[in-house]
Amino acid sequence: MEIGGPGNDGRRPAITPQLALRVAIFGGVALVLFAIVFFRLWYLQVLSGDEYVSQANDNRVREVRIQAPRGDIVDREGRVLVTNRQATVVQVVPGELPSDHAERKALYARLAQVLRMKPQTVQRIVVEQRALLPYANVTIKTDAPRSVLNYLQERKRDFPGVAVTDKYLRRYPHEELAAQLIGTVGEISPEELERKRYKGVKQGTVIGKGGIEWQYDRYLRGRDGAQLLQVDSMGGYKGELRRRQPVPGQQLKLSLDLSLQEVGQQAIATAGGGRPGAFVAMDPRNGEVMAMGSYPSFDPALFAKPISQETYEELQSEENGAPLYNRAIAGLYPTGSTFKPITALAALDAGIITPSTPIDDPGCLTVGTTEFCSPGDVGHGTVALPQALKVSSDVYFYVLGRDLNPVDGQPLQKMAKRLGVGVQTGIDLPGEVDGLVPDREWREEVGREEARCRKREKVSSCGISDMRPWSTGDNVNLSVGQGDLQATPLQMAVAYATIANDGKVVRPHLGLDVEDAQGRLVQEIEPPAARSVEIADSARDAILQGLHASASEPGGTSADVFAGWPQDRYPVYGKTGTAERGGGRPDQSWYVAFVNDPARPLVVAVTIEGGGWGATSAAPAARQILSQWFLGRRGQFVRGESHTQ
Repeated sequence: MEIGGPGNDGRRPAITPQLALRVAIFGGVALVLFAIVFFRLWYLQVLSGDEYVSQANDNRVREVRIQAPRGDIVDREGRVLVTNRQATVVQVVPGELPSDHAERKALYARLAQVLRMKPQTVQRIVVEQRALLPYANVTIKTDAPRSVLNYLQERKRDFPGVAVTDKYLRRYPHEELAAQLIGTVGEISPEELERKRYKGVKQGTVIGKGGIEWQYDRYLRGRDGAQLLQVDSMGGYKGELRRRQPVPGQQLKLSLDLSLQEVGQQAIATAGGGRPGAFVAMDPRNGEVMAMGSYPSFDPALFAKPISQETYEELQSEENGAPLYNRAIAGLYPTGSTFKPITALAALDAGIITPSTPIDDPGCLTVGTTEFCSPGDVGHGTVALPQALKVSSDVYFYVLGRDLNPVDGQPLQKMAKRLGVGVQTGIDLPGEVDGLVPDREWREEVGREEARCRKREKVSSCGISDMRPWSTGDNVNLSVGQGDLQATPLQMAVAYATIANDGKVVRPHLGLDVEDAQGRLVQEIEPPAARSVEIADSARDAILQGLHASASEPGGTSADVFAGWPQDRYPVYGKTGTAERGGGRPDQSWYVAFVNDPARPLVVAVTIEGGGWGATSAAPAARQILSQWFLGRRGQFVRGESHTQ
């Protein structure tokens, strides 16, 4: 039988060229893939084998950071303000905890038993701290007994994710003394790690978070060391391989005088009757800050260990006096009559008056439709500048404020800023504010902001201010340190220091030297050069005469406070101030003074919130500070009976 049809010889049809091409392409791709796999295996096994063996060995090595102790902070005599202490710290490493919830809970129970805590407490600490600092180890207990350290190290397999280490904590021998000035420390945050300032700093490093600790952190921080440990596959400790010792931070010497700082802080707390306040004591020749404090204060040791959110909020609460708030450089207040020497300098410089120009003070002055009066409408008759400062004649300075207003260039505002009021002084501390010397431009900007707010919110007023232009009445208020003026105690200290040293505007500073652990000089900290303001000799003499009479002659606003003071040896040039704060709040109490002793001059500025008359609270505190500095003892508080400013 014939099989197949016509032309069929019984063979399979030949492969078409298209199919052959496809087979060739497929074979080529398979060959290339095989070659890639082959060469990759050859690379891993032959060329990189030693490297991966080394990495596998490294899996048995753990690097433990050894914290470097921060440098001490000392006063000008080398007395310790801040140092360190060593403490045993028990921590949980979140990434090494058991993933199983039941195992993790059992671990917390075992750890709690060793630390004599409740398991719920351990779990709560872990949750709270991870919410605040998810990048860091969680500190369960600080200052644990040494026996705990030994127990946990011997049983590492029973406590996975638990680390025990020695840690340096900041120690503050004087507790709340200069707390806002010194500042606090803490572990660096992810945001801070990205800043240029902390280039090369590793996660977990303790850095300065505020105050001097932040300002001079690069000197105080030091360099952490490391310990290389050998462990088994289960993480068990097998021995130490090598160690790199930490480099301690350098010691920082401040211009502060410990004794004066102690007296100053006690003075504002006592004289103010527990009300918030601040003080500054400074060398007017060079700006060295001898003492500076804010009340109420706090113990920085609170931040040496993990702090709860509740405690932190209490330290910021205004109901508690906001202890974290440094009123000396950030407290903004109207200054009251302590501003009057600035008004006098502006009027003398502008030619409005001479030192002997008489002005009648009947107790009130009418400007337009507004009447400006002294307290109790009490006048002082006809007075010239020295007498006006002595008795703090409001009307005398009201007249100067009125007559300065139309003068081109706003000389009152210009003089205040030249003396350092309403601008940052440049002190070597973070957190200093500008303040405000109100003027025409500021008033116009306030009006524009009010208009923008009304347009945006579509309401008749946004509570910012009215839209009126700058008025003569505004200048009258400014002339006696009232109205919208906002200044800090440090700014007023700089202004009076400028008068004391004949126009030299110093830059306040705290840092003096960087030293090694033995107190040997490494580097001097040089402040920027001072600038100058031209003050005529006759103008300065008249102001000095008035300020001295105010503190030494009968009828002077602070003469009662300085009764018995050795004016022949240490003449005091001072001015009280009583500023209205608005809102039904008690008046702000101020006193600014200086003693131009050739060997140890000092300028002091004190303010007490709600302290009332300047002679009632602030001036007695200033006397105690001056007594410590010049007489070597604490002066007695003398309550002023006078109801003058």
